[in-house]
Amino acid sequence: MKVTNEYLIPFIGLKLGKHPFTFEINQSFFEHFEYDEFDAWSVQVSLILEKKTTFLELNFSHTGSVCVPCDLTNEQFNLPIKGKLKLVVKFGDEFNDENEELLILPHGEYQINVSQYIYEMIVLSLPSKRVHPGIKDGTLKSEVLDKLESLSSSLSAPEKGGDEHTDPRWDSLKKLLTDKKK
Repeated sequence: MKVTNEYLIPFIGLKLGKHPFTFEINQSFFEHFEYDEFDAWSVQVSLILEKKTTFLELNFSHTGSVCVPCDLTNEQFNLPIKGKLKLVVKFGDEFNDENEELLILPHGEYQINVSQYIYEMIVLSLPSKRVHPGIKDGTLKSEVLDKLESLSSSLSAPEKGGDEHTDPRWDSLKKLLTDKKK
Protein backbone atom coordinates (compact mmCIF):
# COMPACT_ATOMS: atom_id res chain seq x y z
CA MET A 1 0.00 0.00 0.00
CA LYS A 2 1.49 3.28 -1.13
CA VAL A 3 0.92 6.07 1.38
CA THR A 4 -0.30 9.34 -0.07
CA ASN A 5 0.02 12.64 1.74
CA GLU A 6 -3.72 13.16 1.50
CA TYR A 7 -4.33 10.70 4.36
CA LEU A 8 -1.45 11.82 6.60
CA ILE A 9 -2.68 14.08 9.35
CA PRO A 10 0.01 16.12 11.13
CA PHE A 11 -1.32 16.51 14.65
CA ILE A 12 1.73 18.13 16.25
CA GLY A 13 0.76 21.67 15.23
CA LEU A 14 -2.92 21.38 16.13
CA LYS A 15 -4.35 23.12 19.18
CA LEU A 16 -6.23 21.20 21.85
CA GLY A 17 -9.83 20.57 20.80
CA LYS A 18 -11.77 19.18 17.84
CA HIS A 19 -10.54 19.39 14.26
CA PRO A 20 -12.72 18.21 11.32
CA PHE A 21 -11.38 16.54 8.18
CA THR A 22 -13.26 15.26 5.13
CA PHE A 23 -12.21 12.80 2.45
CA GLU A 24 -13.79 11.83 -0.87
CA ILE A 25 -13.18 8.14 -1.47
CA ASN A 26 -13.44 6.64 -4.95
CA GLN A 27 -12.11 3.67 -6.91
CA SER A 28 -8.52 4.98 -7.04
CA PHE A 29 -8.33 4.83 -3.22
CA PHE A 30 -9.10 1.10 -3.29
CA GLU A 31 -6.61 0.49 -6.10
CA HIS A 32 -3.84 1.47 -3.65
CA PHE A 33 -4.99 -1.42 -1.46
CA GLU A 34 -5.29 -3.74 -4.50
CA TYR A 35 -8.99 -4.21 -3.70
CA ASP A 36 -10.84 -4.48 -6.99
CA GLU A 37 -13.85 -6.57 -6.04
CA PHE A 38 -16.31 -3.74 -6.83
CA ASP A 39 -16.47 -0.75 -9.16
CA ALA A 40 -17.78 2.79 -8.84
CA TRP A 41 -17.17 3.67 -5.21
CA SER A 42 -18.51 7.02 -4.04
CA VAL A 43 -18.00 7.48 -0.31
CA GLN A 44 -17.67 10.59 1.82
CA VAL A 45 -15.67 10.17 5.02
CA SER A 46 -15.73 12.69 7.81
CA LEU A 47 -13.18 12.57 10.60
CA ILE A 48 -13.29 14.51 13.84
CA LEU A 49 -9.86 14.51 15.46
CA GLU A 50 -10.03 15.61 19.09
CA LYS A 51 -6.64 16.49 20.46
CA LYS A 52 -6.29 16.15 24.23
CA THR A 53 -3.24 16.68 26.40
CA THR A 54 -2.05 13.06 26.46
CA PHE A 55 -3.90 11.34 23.63
CA LEU A 56 -5.92 11.77 20.43
CA GLU A 57 -9.45 10.63 19.79
CA LEU A 58 -10.49 10.01 16.18
CA ASN A 59 -14.15 9.57 15.23
CA PHE A 60 -14.68 8.40 11.66
CA SER A 61 -18.03 8.19 9.88
CA HIS A 62 -18.88 7.53 6.27
CA THR A 63 -21.85 7.50 3.92
CA GLY A 64 -22.01 6.70 0.25
CA SER A 65 -22.68 4.00 -2.27
CA VAL A 66 -20.89 1.29 -4.17
CA CYS A 67 -21.87 -0.46 -7.39
CA VAL A 68 -22.11 -4.17 -6.57
CA PRO A 69 -23.53 -7.26 -8.26
CA CYS A 70 -26.62 -8.84 -6.72
CA ASP A 71 -25.86 -12.21 -5.14
CA LEU A 72 -29.03 -13.73 -6.62
CA THR A 73 -29.23 -12.28 -10.14
CA ASN A 74 -25.76 -10.81 -10.75
CA GLU A 75 -27.44 -7.51 -11.77
CA GLN A 76 -25.38 -4.41 -10.89
CA PHE A 77 -26.94 -1.91 -8.47
CA ASN A 78 -25.86 0.93 -6.19
CA LEU A 79 -25.74 -0.26 -2.60
CA PRO A 80 -25.92 2.50 0.01
CA ILE A 81 -23.40 2.08 2.83
CA LYS A 82 -22.67 3.88 6.06
CA GLY A 83 -20.63 3.25 9.17
CA LYS A 84 -18.63 4.61 12.09
CA LEU A 85 -15.30 3.91 13.73
CA LYS A 86 -13.75 5.25 16.91
CA LEU A 87 -10.00 5.16 17.45
CA VAL A 88 -7.95 6.31 20.43
CA VAL A 89 -4.30 7.18 19.79
CA LYS A 90 -1.92 7.09 22.74
CA PHE A 91 1.83 7.52 22.88
CA GLY A 92 4.32 4.94 24.13
CA ASP A 93 7.77 3.48 23.61
CA GLU A 94 6.98 1.60 20.38
CA PHE A 95 4.34 1.34 17.66
CA ASN A 96 1.47 -1.03 18.50
CA ASP A 97 -1.73 -1.50 16.51
CA GLU A 98 -2.80 -4.90 17.85
CA ASN A 99 -5.99 -3.51 19.38
CA GLU A 100 -8.52 -2.36 16.78
CA GLU A 101 -9.75 0.54 18.93
CA LEU A 102 -6.38 1.66 20.31
CA LEU A 103 -3.27 2.74 18.45
CA ILE A 104 0.00 3.38 20.25
CA LEU A 105 2.46 5.65 18.45
CA PRO A 106 6.08 6.10 19.54
CA HIS A 107 6.97 9.32 21.33
CA GLY A 108 8.18 11.85 18.80
CA GLU A 109 5.67 10.97 16.06
CA TYR A 110 4.07 14.04 14.56
CA GLN A 111 1.54 12.60 12.07
CA ILE A 112 -0.86 9.71 11.66
CA ASN A 113 -1.82 7.82 8.50
CA VAL A 114 -5.59 7.25 8.54
CA SER A 115 -5.91 5.49 5.16
CA GLN A 116 -5.85 1.95 6.61
CA TYR A 117 -8.60 2.80 9.09
CA ILE A 118 -10.75 4.39 6.38
CA TYR A 119 -10.26 1.33 4.17
CA GLU A 120 -11.19 -1.14 6.91
CA MET A 121 -14.20 0.89 8.05
CA ILE A 122 -15.65 1.04 4.54
CA VAL A 123 -14.98 -2.57 3.55
CA LEU A 124 -16.36 -3.89 6.83
CA SER A 125 -19.55 -1.86 6.38
CA LEU A 126 -20.47 -3.85 3.26
CA PRO A 127 -23.10 -6.49 3.97
CA SER A 128 -22.11 -10.09 3.37
CA LYS A 129 -25.28 -10.73 1.34
CA ARG A 130 -26.11 -8.14 -1.30
CA VAL A 131 -29.63 -8.36 -2.74
CA HIS A 132 -30.97 -5.98 -5.38
CA PRO A 133 -33.79 -3.83 -3.92
CA GLY A 134 -35.93 -4.71 -6.96
CA ILE A 135 -36.04 -8.33 -5.80
CA LYS A 136 -37.45 -7.40 -2.42
CA ASP A 137 -40.25 -5.24 -3.82
CA GLY A 138 -40.81 -7.34 -6.98
CA THR A 139 -39.98 -4.63 -9.53
CA LEU A 140 -36.81 -6.19 -10.97
CA LYS A 141 -37.26 -7.99 -14.28
CA SER A 142 -34.37 -10.26 -15.14
CA GLU A 143 -33.70 -13.38 -17.21
CA VAL A 144 -32.19 -15.06 -14.17
CA LEU A 145 -35.30 -14.44 -12.05
CA ASP A 146 -37.57 -15.69 -14.85
CA LYS A 147 -35.50 -18.88 -15.15
CA LEU A 148 -35.50 -19.42 -11.37
CA GLU A 149 -39.28 -18.94 -11.29
CA SER A 150 -39.83 -21.46 -14.10
CA LEU A 151 -37.54 -24.00 -12.45
CA SER A 152 -39.14 -23.63 -9.03
CA SER A 153 -42.66 -24.03 -10.47
CA SER A 154 -41.65 -27.15 -12.45
CA LEU A 155 -40.06 -28.71 -9.38
CA SER A 156 -43.03 -28.04 -7.14
CA ALA A 157 -45.66 -29.30 -9.66
CA PRO A 158 -45.20 -33.07 -8.95
CA GLU A 159 -45.43 -32.47 -5.21
CA LYS A 160 -48.91 -30.95 -5.58
CA GLY A 161 -50.22 -34.18 -7.08
CA GLY A 162 -50.03 -36.08 -3.81
CA ASP A 163 -47.90 -38.84 -2.38
CA GLU A 164 -48.18 -41.27 -5.31
CA HIS A 165 -44.52 -40.74 -6.35
CA THR A 166 -42.83 -41.05 -2.98
CA ASP A 167 -39.91 -43.27 -2.19
CA PRO A 168 -41.01 -46.35 -0.20
CA ARG A 169 -38.10 -45.86 2.22
CA TRP A 170 -39.60 -42.52 3.27
CA ASP A 171 -42.97 -44.17 3.78
CA SER A 172 -41.38 -46.53 6.29
CA LEU A 173 -39.82 -43.62 8.13
CA LYS A 174 -43.12 -41.69 8.13
CA LYS A 175 -44.81 -44.76 9.59
CA LEU A 176 -42.32 -44.72 12.47
CA LEU A 177 -43.28 -41.11 13.21
CA THR A 178 -47.03 -41.84 13.13
CA ASP A 179 -46.60 -44.96 15.30
CA LYS A 180 -44.69 -42.89 17.85
CA LYS A 181 -47.56 -40.38 18.16
CA LYS A 182 -50.09 -43.14 19.00
